Amino acid sequence: MDTMSLYHRELLTNHYHPKVNAYYFKQWDSYHMPFHIHDEVEIMYVIDGRCTVDTVEESVTLKKGDFILLDANVSHRLIVDKNTPCRMLNVEFAFIKKEGCFPSIKQLADENSDLTEFLLLHHSYVVLKDPNEIYHTLKNLVLELDKREPGKEIMIHVHLAQLLMQIARMVVEEKEKKSEQQQANVYVKKTIEYLHHNYDRDIQVKDIGDSVNLHPGYLHRVFKKQTGVTVMEYLTSLRMEKAKMLLADTDIPIVEISYYIGINSRQYFSLLFKKYTDQTPVEYRKSIDQNIVKFSR
Repeated sequence: MDTMSLYHRELLTNHYHPKVNAYYFKQWDSYHMPFHIHDEVEIMYVIDGRCTVDTVEESVTLKKGDFILLDANVSHRLIVDKNTPCRMLNVEFAFIKKEGCFPSIKQLADENSDLTEFLLLHHSYVVLKDPNEIYHTLKNLVLELDKREPGKEIMIHVHLAQLLMQIARMVVEEKEKKSEQQQANVYVKKTIEYLHHNYDRDIQVKDIGDSVNLHPGYLHRVFKKQTGVTVMEYLTSLRMEKAKMLLADTDIPIVEISYYIGINSRQYFSLLFKKYTDQTPVEYRKSIDQNIVKFSR
């Protein structure tokens, strides 16, 4: 293979195995590594402490349980501050033509959609938080690599395959979460726009859900998660701010203001306004008028 990239197309069209070329545990107490590249794919796993990994794209801080997967030929450097030592496990692997009976990466990907999707993403690097499984796999891999007994190759293949599929699942799940987050942001934005355009009408969560094509219950959960308040709490807050503006800047009778903001009960409006401002609408307008008089004097 001309390149050892994890995302080389040949991995999905021909038969290759990953092969570990280097691995080590190391305690870094203070270190500033120059930028460099490897022909191999590299995993840098933080066992304890913290460090910084710089690439040409960004600087990434890794803490205990974090790891970075760097593709081959990606320029990077490691920085460890003297006040925060870092213990790491590094594994570097390349790809060789399939040997023996263990499935190739292509064969594994044919049976594992997450692995296929991951190998098509072409990330220069990925940074992930270990869900308490990656370090276990890495440690078992290193234990097998350290053995001198014959027949260990099959277990090395098993652990490498497990490692790649675990990372692939994590990357795909992270991608899906980001996609869901982006979609949720769109729904929340549309909901807020709808509320600002329709706060002066009698509207219910069902009406809002229909406007953004979401089930009211799901909309409620998404909106609360994104904004920290429910849809109706946001609507009430919006209406109260509009009421404050009308009370302060217009001469509209107080008895009519509730209808201007979409509340069909004057009594209910007064209760909400009192709860929101600690003043009744009458008290609020008087306080504004008094402030204007004081200012004009």
